Amino acid sequence: MEIVWLLLSLVILYFGAEGLVSGASSLAKRIGISPLVIGLTIVSVGTSAPELLVSVKASLNGQGALSVGNVLGSNFFNVGIILGISALIYPLAVKRQLLKLDVPVMVVTSLLFFLFFLDFTISQLEALIFVLSLVTYITYMLVTSRKARPDQKVDEQDEIRMSKHWLLDILFIAVGLAALVYGSDLLVVNAVIIAGWLGMSEALIGLTIVAAGTSMPELATSVVAALKKRSDIAIGNVVGSNIFNILLILGVTGLIGPLSTPEIGYVDGLFNLGIGVLLWLFMKRSSRIKRSQGAIFLLCYLVYFTYKLFLI
Repeated sequence: MEIVWLLLSLVILYFGAEGLVSGASSLAKRIGISPLVIGLTIVSVGTSAPELLVSVKASLNGQGALSVGNVLGSNFFNVGIILGISALIYPLAVKRQLLKLDVPVMVVTSLLFFLFFLDFTISQLEALIFVLSLVTYITYMLVTSRKARPDQKVDEQDEIRMSKHWLLDILFIAVGLAALVYGSDLLVVNAVIIAGWLGMSEALIGLTIVAAGTSMPELATSVVAALKKRSDIAIGNVVGSNIFNILLILGVTGLIGPLSTPEIGYVDGLFNLGIGVLLWLFMKRSSRIKRSQGAIFLLCYLVYFTYKLFLI
């Protein structure tokens, strides 16, 4: 029966993503904010909601390994699987802002996590630093987006279809997010049951099964965006989610109480940092994330998943 619920959750996630991408793109064009910024903020926060809910619940239950593993595993999945599949569907154009600001912020955020987690603990002070960093980042993005030249905004929005009224945009976003949260929760609950039958550890469940489950909204959203050739939302959603996963989710859960687990080590932190650096290097070399590079991301995730599943 769990398999049936898993399949149903994927259907819910697809239609939720469809509504979210359409509503967010239309809203971006209507209010004059670039789709990239919408992808990095509204879409990223919305698709990160499942990770936030799971991690907060885990933190309250004293399951630090599950909370931290969920965040790190989701970041691996976002770049390795989601960007990999999205690039295979349609080579993703790289916006200058991503190369100059957002991906470097993602890399620095990953480095900050690695340094903070050297003692296998995220303290409440470190969590506060995460939250303050996120507020600074969002404020800077919104301010600079509003100051962008009008001709730049027109160029990147000319293919977006705007709905008849802004209330419809809000409705699409709200319904889409609700479907994503419900669908991902349905998927995670059943995935954890199956993983428990297989005898997997709490940390491994967080890094793999739960992380993949809570990343389904990002996967559905970015794949739909790639099919619509909306590279800005497809990439922005992933990069923004990775930033939000660490700064928002570990920030909020760390403020609730220190997050501590020796089950997640240096290899996990280094992989999180390394895959972000790899994305940045690919973007520096070309104006697009090519299909061959998407295949490399998929291979990286497969190697990591194999290591966690069979070599430890």
